[in-house]
Amino acid sequence: MQSPFAVLALLASVAVAHTHHFSAVPNTFPDISACLSQPSVYSCENTTRIENTCCSPTPGGLVLATQFWSTYTGLEKEGQLLPKGSWTIHGLWPDNCDGSYQQYCDPTRQYDPAPGVAGVANYTGPGVDTFILEFGRQDLLDYMNKYWINQGAPNKNFWAHEFSKHATCTSTFDVACYGPSYKKHQDVVNFYDAVIRAWSQYPTFDMLASFGIVPSNKTTYSLGQIQSVLQSQTGAVPYLGCVNNGTALSEVWYFSHVYGTEQYGTYKTLNSTTPSTCSETEPIWYYERTATSEHEVNN
Repeated sequence: MQSPFAVLALLASVAVAHTHHFSAVPNTFPDISACLSQPSVYSCENTTRIENTCCSPTPGGLVLATQFWSTYTGLEKEGQLLPKGSWTIHGLWPDNCDGSYQQYCDPTRQYDPAPGVAGVANYTGPGVDTFILEFGRQDLLDYMNKYWINQGAPNKNFWAHEFSKHATCTSTFDVACYGPSYKKHQDVVNFYDAVIRAWSQYPTFDMLASFGIVPSNKTTYSLGQIQSVLQSQTGAVPYLGCVNNGTALSEVWYFSHVYGTEQYGTYKTLNSTTPSTCSETEPIWYYERTATSEHEVNN
């Protein structure tokens, strides 16, 4: 996976670019100045009511940074490929503290062209990629097209799904948190930056490879091996998802409480509250990707 330091360097360079061209590139950060006067706690660990929900994610304070391991995209002919040596982004989810969750919480910010949920209408307007470009963030769009990859449909549809389903249920991305100078779709761009920031904290490919666990069509691993490696580097056991009757590794979810906002706060990893769908007794395949489905990526 992309080195966290390289990702942070990229974001820092973007911040510098914004400073140099501030009039040309609008900011997308929320107005959280009022949070200075609020007590700071880890989400889901407060003993009193959160007065300013822009300062801490609530009620969805159990935050999941989720990733995929896919072996193909289905749109290879259109140039939609997977990044070599890296897992891909799934999303950033605000589960409630008890493990339940809400979805599609704000119909006025529903950009998903195919939500597939009763009562949630299909979105037919401009793609979220155009929202990103409205803010002059070609850098962000390029990065998302490298590491946030859909399967069987365009990437932008996946990004729209993640914002509409999850970000609209995260209090720190509420439109009100951006203050009176809010610009339409500012929250969308801010969410995508936050997803990348969270994802960069968990370089799954590199962590596993450092312990000799690499994609292979000949060698299998045990669930315990994979869990132990990730726990040794993050301090907690993440959720591991498998397909093919629990024998093929396909996803990972890192659970956290957050000190501060979901955008910029400190993430404290926790053991998964969701049982793994990977077999505890059968060998686990971490399959190689189809050679024509991945490509080298540069920062």
